[in-house]
Amino acid sequence: MAHPSDYARPLSGEPVEHVQVTVVFLRLSTPPMARPVVWPAGVSVEKTRPSVAEYRQIYDAVGHDWLWWMRRMMPDDMLAAHLARATLDIRLLKVNGRVAGFYELDASYAPYVNLNYFGLTPDFIGQGLGGMFLRHAVLAAFEGSPGVRGLLVNTCSADHPRALPGYLRAGFVEYRREVEQWEIPTRLGLSVPAHLRG
Repeated sequence: MAHPSDYARPLSGEPVEHVQVTVVFLRLSTPPMARPVVWPAGVSVEKTRPSVAEYRQIYDAVGHDWLWWMRRMMPDDMLAAHLARATLDIRLLKVNGRVAGFYELDASYAPYVNLNYFGLTPDFIGQGLGGMFLRHAVLAAFEGSPGVRGLLVNTCSADHPRALPGYLRAGFVEYRREVEQWEIPTRLGLSVPAHLRG
């Protein structure tokens, strides 16, 4: 699998937004108590193997406001190959049939599992579903990968301000921080907050 830096590069000379973010790397090494998540009426989680178009739609719906851009730069054939990998586990959160969020677990980091992406769509943020959905992702990671030593995730200063506190509440522990410089093509139509402009 290619590293994001191999494909997430602007075309020569194209307009870009210069963005500086602090990336926080976290690890959860102790599996939680295996009590299932009890969802409110009308809420469910479904395992899915989306098409490229379906994936792009949910990725943008969840990540547009938080500068999720690297998968938008990934060519269709590369994204299709990624989505077909047996080590990938993608789940949709649904509320009364509407997609309310998704997470993407990747077991190719064995003996760890990486939480590549996690988030809710704007309409469902602040309704108490995020913590439950994160617990579901944690349980799925430990139950679905025998011998797993921990769950990895990273967040950054471009994410929702409750993302990092939410991971810490769930038991994740920070182990590294890095400052990264991004060049995001303006053609993607993403709005860069003033405090992130490098």
